[in-house]
Amino acid sequence: MFKPFSLFVGLRYTAAKRSNNFISFISLVSTLGLMLGVAALIVVLSVMNGFDRELRGRILGMVPHATITGYNEPIEDWQTASERVKQDGRVIGTAPFIHAQGMLTHAGQVRGVLVQGVDPQAEANISIVAENMVVGSWEALGEQRFGIVMGDLLARFLGVQVGDKVTLVLPEASVSVAGVNPRLKRFTVVGLFSVGAELDASIGYINIKDAARLKRIPAGVEGIRVSFENLFDAPHAVREIAQNLDGYYLISDWTRTHGNLFQAIQMEKKMIGLLLFLIVFVAAFNIVSTLVMVVTDKKSDIAILRTLGATPGLIMRIFMVQGILIGLIGTLLGTLLGVVLALTVSDLVAWVEQLLGIEFLSADVYFINYLPSQLNWPDVGMIASAALIISFVATLYPAWRASKTQPAEALRYE
Repeated sequence: MFKPFSLFVGLRYTAAKRSNNFISFISLVSTLGLMLGVAALIVVLSVMNGFDRELRGRILGMVPHATITGYNEPIEDWQTASERVKQDGRVIGTAPFIHAQGMLTHAGQVRGVLVQGVDPQAEANISIVAENMVVGSWEALGEQRFGIVMGDLLARFLGVQVGDKVTLVLPEASVSVAGVNPRLKRFTVVGLFSVGAELDASIGYINIKDAARLKRIPAGVEGIRVSFENLFDAPHAVREIAQNLDGYYLISDWTRTHGNLFQAIQMEKKMIGLLLFLIVFVAAFNIVSTLVMVVTDKKSDIAILRTLGATPGLIMRIFMVQGILIGLIGTLLGTLLGVVLALTVSDLVAWVEQLLGIEFLSADVYFINYLPSQLNWPDVGMIASAALIISFVATLYPAWRASKTQPAEALRYE
């Protein structure tokens, strides 16, 4: 005889045609509900991972992982300090900087801007701005005096193109024979970049030598940008590095400047995952109702098996096989469907946009114009495991109820 006996009978019960078609329908709904719940969870979490990846790559590709700045004075011997920072194995690059906040004006248009004075060569090693130039050249910052590279949105607001002149106004007054005047300097636009984030409308880059002249820093730089191999090492690693340097320094990292944004994304991911898990729970309740009806329908069969010597444990395992099989089929189909959709959702959405002639994510509103997706296999394993565990737990009560069936009571009216 086929062993184990409970698996044999459980599979026969599952595959056999039932006299009650409603039970078969509920069983199918349970399987489909579990499949859709698992697939929806995988797809949505993959899309959230995709947005997280894009934000991390675009914004933190422009914003430094950490900065070390002088304590109320420039860092004069910044080359030595930079070399000591690089000795830490977690650091992949450093670059000096001088920053200033001001306004750019052109043809009557005024826009606030954060101006970063950088070394073009060093900055290209820790920032993605050089890789995202759309017009002009990043290298022009080192070739032309008082040149500026700005985001394409900022250039659009000001109405400028490469080769145009813009005036930078700093909130610092200079005293001359004509009186007290704001500090002004004309720059030539030598390039435009686009990373698809709000930084395109608020940041500009100039040569660090020009920034030193503009801010009247005779020697040294204001600080050093530090890029880490793992950006999550930045908060504690930059503190350790600064403590090993000579002198006093101020430190900052990306969690202070943009940490709230990424915490919000992680919170949304958890909440959406929790809400979508309700679909899996609903499917599990369907498994419970399906097995309860099956137990009611098979009372006479259970009584016969009990009179032939079947133990309550054997009866319980028979009906657990049915519930677990529903959960297993629903989970496997849902996992397969979810993985396929997660890998193709970007292309599917692009095809729908082209077919209907609409744009779900406009580049003028959002920082990207497509639906990103990143499939994480640990997420898939967690979702599939949770669905199987929920399905297993859902079988316990109906199977226990079946094991408590009394043969005499069940066969009284047969």
